Amino acid sequence: MSEQLKTPTVAAQAGGNGYKPQPTNKKWVYLFGEVKEAEAAVGGSWDGVRALLGGKGAGLMDMTRQGIPVPPGFTVSTEACNAYLAEGNNFPPGMWEQELAAVKEIEKLTGKTFGGTDNPLLVSCRSGAKFSMPGMMDTVLNIGLNDEIAETMARLTNDRRFVFDLYRRLIQMFGSVVMGVPDEAFEVVITSRRELAGVKTDSELKAQDWEVVTRRFKEIYRTFTRSDFPIDPYEQLKLATEAVFKSWNGRRAIDYRNAAGIAHDLGTAVNIQTMVYGNIGNNSATGVAMSRDASTGEKEPEGDFLVNAQGEDVVAGIRQTQPLQELNDIMPAAYNEFLTIAGKLEKHYRNMQDMEFTIENGKLWLLQTRDGKRTAQAEVKIAVDMVEEGLITKEEAVWRVKPAQVDFFLHPQLDREALKASKKIASGLNVSPGAAVGMIAFDADTAERWAKEDGRKVIMVRPETKPDDVHGMLAAQGILTSRGGRTSHAALVARQFGKPAVVGVMELEIDLDLRQMVIGELTVKEGDWISLDGNLGHVYLGQIPTVVPDIKNAYLIKLLGWADEVRTLGVWANADYPRDAQRAREYGAQGIGLCRTEHMFFETERLPIVQNMIMAKNVTERNEALDKLLPLQRGDFDGLFRAMDGQPVIIRLIDPPLHEFLPSYEELVQRLADLKVQLQHFHTLSEIDEALSEIRVKQAYLERVEALREQNPMLGTRGVRLGIIIPELTKMQVRAIFEAACQCQKDGIDVQPEVMIPLIFHVNELKVQQTALEAVAKEVMEEQGVQVNYKFGTMIEIPRAALTADEVAEIAQFFSFGTNDLTQTTFGISRDDAEAGFLVEYQQRNILEENPFGTLDVAGVGKLMKMAVEMGRKTRPDLEVGICGEHGGDPKTIAFCHQIGLNYVSCSPFRVPIARLAAAHAALAEKKSK
Repeated sequence: MSEQLKTPTVAAQAGGNGYKPQPTNKKWVYLFGEVKEAEAAVGGSWDGVRALLGGKGAGLMDMTRQGIPVPPGFTVSTEACNAYLAEGNNFPPGMWEQELAAVKEIEKLTGKTFGGTDNPLLVSCRSGAKFSMPGMMDTVLNIGLNDEIAETMARLTNDRRFVFDLYRRLIQMFGSVVMGVPDEAFEVVITSRRELAGVKTDSELKAQDWEVVTRRFKEIYRTFTRSDFPIDPYEQLKLATEAVFKSWNGRRAIDYRNAAGIAHDLGTAVNIQTMVYGNIGNNSATGVAMSRDASTGEKEPEGDFLVNAQGEDVVAGIRQTQPLQELNDIMPAAYNEFLTIAGKLEKHYRNMQDMEFTIENGKLWLLQTRDGKRTAQAEVKIAVDMVEEGLITKEEAVWRVKPAQVDFFLHPQLDREALKASKKIASGLNVSPGAAVGMIAFDADTAERWAKEDGRKVIMVRPETKPDDVHGMLAAQGILTSRGGRTSHAALVARQFGKPAVVGVMELEIDLDLRQMVIGELTVKEGDWISLDGNLGHVYLGQIPTVVPDIKNAYLIKLLGWADEVRTLGVWANADYPRDAQRAREYGAQGIGLCRTEHMFFETERLPIVQNMIMAKNVTERNEALDKLLPLQRGDFDGLFRAMDGQPVIIRLIDPPLHEFLPSYEELVQRLADLKVQLQHFHTLSEIDEALSEIRVKQAYLERVEALREQNPMLGTRGVRLGIIIPELTKMQVRAIFEAACQCQKDGIDVQPEVMIPLIFHVNELKVQQTALEAVAKEVMEEQGVQVNYKFGTMIEIPRAALTADEVAEIAQFFSFGTNDLTQTTFGISRDDAEAGFLVEYQQRNILEENPFGTLDVAGVGKLMKMAVEMGRKTRPDLEVGICGEHGGDPKTIAFCHQIGLNYVSCSPFRVPIARLAAAHAALAEKKSK
């Protein structure tokens, strides 16, 4: 996988950096039976074969080797695609000649002739990259047909309907894919013909209908391309091959790769395969199926099929499909053979398989197998089940589930209480779980514009989705379609990217011209709000509140337990209150890495006391306020210690500047101005006295705020500087910590307090503050007659502190990297201003690949961290080091923290499960690299 996930560079579009012209004798084309030749070309690695021939081509070759019925064919390699793009959209030397030779081999295997009139051979042309990209690139079926060959096939099969159904499909797909003719121009002809014939489905149209449609399609082709449809089968094949190569850089493919993290320089292979026909009669069918349920992970095959149809009919959602199990009633022999093959393939690949099949006159053919896309819930269940079935190891199961997939278990669900009073307006297939609430957008461009430019939450509603809709699907909260099944394009993409989706809502009538949808007597317009329940497949009118569920999935709990066995990096949580600490512990946190004491000061009943402390005119008044805060703080810490019994709790002393606890300067000035105006209109003595009293208070506040104002408060009087200037404040906090710790220990609680002094830039700050505070800790323990095991340490968030870590470690017993501020001070930018401003453009223009506040900047901030760890442990070998910024829950950052030897990462409670798995992945990646 590549880190380059934005718009592909010129080099990537041309097939990657450093492309060199290839020799004319290079092998570009591989028959499905040439397994040894393909393996030899890549040094025997099957992963190399997948890179060379794409996942589809490698799968067809592998199935052929296993004796599974696969229509004969060949694959043009991804190297040929990259060479084609690099050479200005020209085939590399020798490639076309090899493709022609491969066609001759297919003719020998099938006994048919491509372009011949005796026993015509038709082929399909499909894309196939190394990593599956369902529906993102181009396919053309029935290549090789022209008027003469169509008549020959009609005579041979005695079925003109079948032949002209093939022919119209070829013209439509070739026109759309190869020549860029709008697909809607063709679809309107079919719709009109159905209406004229008085039928509802394509399968009801007769031979003469398809002949009329075919003639009309040729006229449409000529209108849009100003040329006749090519009658030379070899010209069709050549242009289709080029179209697949070009589709690698189509917008939908680029959008998909950006979202899925697939490199832009891999290229796509082209698979040319003998056509088998699922539309030759009622003893024929086509379908797509998974070896297990892709939504739930249950060990039951799941899929869709259509009788008398071709494959595109199933995935496009144009016709309402039938569930796979019904095939057993119609064609039991083919169904049972399919189940046998599905089981064989699943054992061979040790993964759930996504298979395409066609039944031609009762004969089953496999057209593709690949690892199936699935929901996060299904991924976890399948991984755990396959361990218990003996197919994979625990480590493989842990590696298979991505940290981002754990996040989906925390996706919001519709509030059950609110549902009782909500109006359910429709139901469909529950193809991708979760809740989505948003405004209806009826096309992909609108969905993307509303979401990205206007910040709206959007539900994209379509009759069915197509590959060109992917950018809107990615921008939307959820997806709703009136057509399609469990293996439709909408279902596959929604599952891939964790978008809640409901498809196949048959009662839903969408009018794209009027921008509205009708369900029975209800009309819902674009911009109206709806809510989707992807778990049950329900659609509701209006905005329904959502709730975040607790993680109680038995399979996830088991998988995370296996992850804990693998990882060496600890996972702690940031928590300020006992309820947060309890949740963190339930989610698997091994300690509290950051308790922000200032958050407690902002509570309604405490803020006036804090303000009195700030406004105090002398030490006596200040201590009076602090005496009131002491029992409150002690209660806070008591609750945390009890919630985290037996685990460490790092408590950061007050960090923000004091002015943040007072009204803002602007707010005070405005209030004083308002009061002075109001004073002129008061008539009673009590009103005047009350106003004057408030004016005096607000004036005093204003004077204090003015005294505390700083040009750059982020780098001003905060953190350790506050503790040195107002020592009574931090001494009160330390007294509260140790009084709570002593009481808890008396009650049998195993307390492990760690006191963190923030924002130091010089070791002397730590010497002054830590010495004074440790004296308070010892004083409390002596008063209580209890000895508590404790640590004092510091937060590394200033570059100078990192650069002098060896000196700092002489005093500090632990380091915790505050990477939010460390990133700001290293880059010299304000996070709030930059993220709302230039950082967005920097990422769009690839000046920065990623937001440094989302994923740690390894080259800069990471280098400081690595240096600080090494220098600190040189002074103090047992130095405990962690990270407590928001980066602590980012999988890429976690991998880096593992590499530099941190003891733990600390993140929000909700990201603890993600961090546990990410830490295991980091350990496994290190193991693999060795």
